[in-house]
Amino acid sequence: MTAMAATARSGMASTVERHEEALEVLRGLQAEPRRVSPRYFYDDRGSRLFEEICRQPEYYLTRTETLILKRNAEAIGAEAGVDTLIIEPGSGSAEKTGILLSALKRPAGYVPIEICREQLQESRNRLRSTYPGLPVQPVCADFTRPVSLPPMPPHQRRLIFFPGSTIGNFDVEEAVALLSGFRKLLGSDGLLLIGVDLVKSRERLERAYDDAAGVTARFNLNLLDHLNSRFGADFDRRQFQHAAAWCAEQGRIEMQLWVRRSHVVRFCNHELRFVAGEKLVTEWSHKYTVKGFAGLAARAGFRQTCVWTDPGSWFSVQCLSPL
Repeated sequence: MTAMAATARSGMASTVERHEEALEVLRGLQAEPRRVSPRYFYDDRGSRLFEEICRQPEYYLTRTETLILKRNAEAIGAEAGVDTLIIEPGSGSAEKTGILLSALKRPAGYVPIEICREQLQESRNRLRSTYPGLPVQPVCADFTRPVSLPPMPPHQRRLIFFPGSTIGNFDVEEAVALLSGFRKLLGSDGLLLIGVDLVKSRERLERAYDDAAGVTARFNLNLLDHLNSRFGADFDRRQFQHAAAWCAEQGRIEMQLWVRRSHVVRFCNHELRFVAGEKLVTEWSHKYTVKGFAGLAARAGFRQTCVWTDPGSWFSVQCLSPL
């Protein structure tokens, strides 16, 4: 295949993929209640806003998980072993990755998978500077879709690092499917190091997703701007209001955008009528007990080998091995 033909084929695939994405978003917007995948939070501005959220006093998740990783770095390194290849789906800024890499003896390489190209390049450059001998092979992709990995450096085993309680963004069946995919990628002797947020008081949870400075609100509303730029829609963020609500029956926080007044939104040649008082759900964040997550992991072919928590048992970092 010539270079020109390869480029044309790549462009065609991109057009097809964008059309499939648009149809998926449209189905969510036409559902009851309306829903949009949280992957659309993360354009460049959304990624920067999320980093700002992580610095808010109400958002306990990042600092608590970081504390757990630092306090248990030696034990984590012992579990991971020598010459381990690290794969990180949804790597973001990879700020916690350095804690893991420093805990490992002779890490074989690092493969970050991230949808935001700018953030991927920044984290790659920083890690290459900090760990000059470490092979870093970034992949710009949406890890929730099939991903082709680059040629891997020689390694003894694979470890998937999945921090941040990202697993909570998926409903139970989606989470099982995602973890099952990780299980296949790891093989029989790999490890999954995963951050899992734990059930706690409604007040603390809702504050974490609706900070006083309004950063999470700006992050949530930016999703509408991202849909506009990506799909040519005409959402008006002024017609929506951010909210976060604990849904006890489902065991999850919902990030929502409530419609301020009735209006019509144009999306991919469709006119969608939004009615005052209805909600658009932009994220689920499920919270688990340690026992409850063990049951979910078992359905995907994993068993808990180690569980580390903070003194208040707000958050957990769990090491899972294939069954």
